[in-house]
Amino acid sequence: METAEIEKRLSAKNIKPTTNRILVMQAIVSAGQAVSLTELETMLETMDKSSIFRTLNLFLENHAVHGIYDGSGCMKYEACNSLHSCTSSDMDMHAHFYCRKCHRTICLKTMCVPILQMPPEFKSEYINYTIMGLCDKCSKSAE
Repeated sequence: METAEIEKRLSAKNIKPTTNRILVMQAIVSAGQAVSLTELETMLETMDKSSIFRTLNLFLENHAVHGIYDGSGCMKYEACNSLHSCTSSDMDMHAHFYCRKCHRTICLKTMCVPILQMPPEFKSEYINYTIMGLCDKCSKSAE
């Protein structure tokens, strides 16, 4: 994704597009799958861990990325596809697959998370729908 598009996405989420923020978002988008803080540190080896961590928290607060708890013990991050607000009713809410062998977290963008009617006194803020097993590559090597 081009820098101008990243800047547009960040600005739409009320995030000032600084150099570090652009680099972190480009790394997340270019990964093509949900990535952990450790993976981002490897991808952005010239940026210190605390800068990446602060940027991810800012992105989470402003719904520029989604945090995914996939059972691996660390949160993974993926870019929000919506240029506007992301809510649990947004079409960007989809299932994820965690491979227990290669430890990849794969977005299943065509599998939308079902919208559940919550009781009026409850306010849904996060929905996590993760399927665990063997991915397409690992299941072939297990045969």
